[in-house]
Amino acid sequence: MSNVTIRATQDEIIGEVEIKAPLERVFAALTSCDQLIRWFTDPGCPTEVFEFEPRAGGRWRFVTADGGKPVNGVTKFEAEGEIIEIDPPHRLTYSWRANWHRDPMQKTTVRWDLTSSPEGTIVKVTHSGLAKDPVA
Repeated sequence: MSNVTIRATQDEIIGEVEIKAPLERVFAALTSCDQLIRWFTDPGCPTEVFEFEPRAGGRWRFVTADGGKPVNGVTKFEAEGEIIEIDPPHRLTYSWRANWHRDPMQKTTVRWDLTSSPEGTIVKVTHSGLAKDPVA
């Protein structure tokens, strides 16, 4: 990986990184349950479940083990949502609701944009709808 950029505004967080892998491989890592559970985790709070239906209208969900470090009083994290847009291998957009947000029913949006580069793939992720919950 190289050239990581993270920007925050009042409503969104944007991260961008170039990965030395082709578009199709990166897109598979974003949409395949067996790959998601391997990278979407942390040793201090490991992901126990990752479900993902890679189709418009499909559902996704993850659940972690108890990490012991509370965020808004929560130590066992759960998030879920619906796939809003899927355009392999260039874009993936889904809603996001998380039990550690101040309002666990509030939906935010995560969008992944993938672009070919000479070195592999530029991955841009935008998480928006966060202005109402600065802790999130």
